[in-house]
Amino acid sequence: MSPDDDDAENSVREAVERSRHGAPAAGAVVRDRFSSDEVFQRILAAADEEISVGSRELFFSGLAAGFAITITFLVYTAMYAKTGGDPVLSAILYPLGFIYIILGDYQLYTENTLPPVTLVLERLASVPALLRIWVVVLLANLAGGTAGAFALASTDVFTADAALAAEGFARTAIETPQATLFMKAVFAGLIVAGVVWVDYASRDTISRLVLVYVAFLAIPFANLYHVVVSYTEMVYLVFVGEVALMTGLVEFVIPVLVGNSVGGVVLVTVVNYFQTTERRLETARDDGVERRLAVGEWLLGSLVGRSYVPARGEPEPEPRTDD
Repeated sequence: MSPDDDDAENSVREAVERSRHGAPAAGAVVRDRFSSDEVFQRILAAADEEISVGSRELFFSGLAAGFAITITFLVYTAMYAKTGGDPVLSAILYPLGFIYIILGDYQLYTENTLPPVTLVLERLASVPALLRIWVVVLLANLAGGTAGAFALASTDVFTADAALAAEGFARTAIETPQATLFMKAVFAGLIVAGVVWVDYASRDTISRLVLVYVAFLAIPFANLYHVVVSYTEMVYLVFVGEVALMTGLVEFVIPVLVGNSVGGVVLVTVVNYFQTTERRLETARDDGVERRLAVGEWLLGSLVGRSYVPARGEPEPEPRTDD
C-alpha cells in the first residue's frame, strides 16, 4: 500500500471515528479504551448538544426524568414493605428509575453537574448558559416528582404498609441534622457525576446498564440522599398532610440539593478536569485557547458578547432560551 493510500485510509478512519463535534468513537492508543482526555472530549461533545437545546425540550426531558424518579420511589417503597424493611432486598429495584433516565437520555439535574460544567470550566460557555440548564432541568425534575407523588398519595397504588413506609422515609430525613444530610448528599452527588464520567467511557449498552445498576445501589445501601428522590419523598408527605412544604424544603430538600451539587461539581467535574491535559481544548475547538470566552463574556454571557463557543465547523448561535 502506498503512502497516499495510507493517508486516505487514515482520513476515512478519522472521519468515521469522530462525531461531528470532534469527539472520538475509539481510543487512539487502545481502540476499545478511552484515555481521560478522550473521555473529556466525549463529554464536551454531549455538552455542546445540550447547551444549544431549547428550554422547552430541556423541560420536557427533565419532566420525564422526574416521572422516572417516581418509579424509583414507588418500587423502593413497595419492596421495603414486602420484605419487612430488609435493607438489601428492598433496594434491589431502586436503580430502575435511574436506568430509564440514563439509558433513555433524559435530563436529570445531578447529571448536569458534569457535562455543561466542563464547558464553563473551559470558558467555552458562560455561567448564565449553565444556570439556564440547571434551573430549567431542576424545575422540570421537581415538577415530575410532584406529579408522581400526588398520584401515589391520592390513589391506592401503595398498600397500607407501603404508605407507612413512604411516610417514614421523608420523616426520618427531616429529623436528620442538616449537616449530616449535606454530607450524605455530597457522596450521592459524587456517585451520580462519577457514573456520568464512566458512562462516557463505555461503548455498549450492557456495560452502561451494569454501571448504572451497581452504582445507584450504593445510594440506598449507604443511606445517601439524591435531591429528586428526596423531593418526591418529601412532597408525598406534604400531600398526605404530615409536613408543611416549607419545612420539608428547608430542613430536607435544600441541604440535599446543595450537597449533591458540591459532590458532583467539585469532587468529580473539577478533579477530572484538572487531571486531563491541555490537549483537550486543542482537539475540541479550532484555534484552541484563542477562541475561549473573554472573562466578561464568561460571567455575563450574551449581555456583553458571546455566550458559547461552538465546536469546530459549527456556526456561532447563542444558546436558545425559548422557542
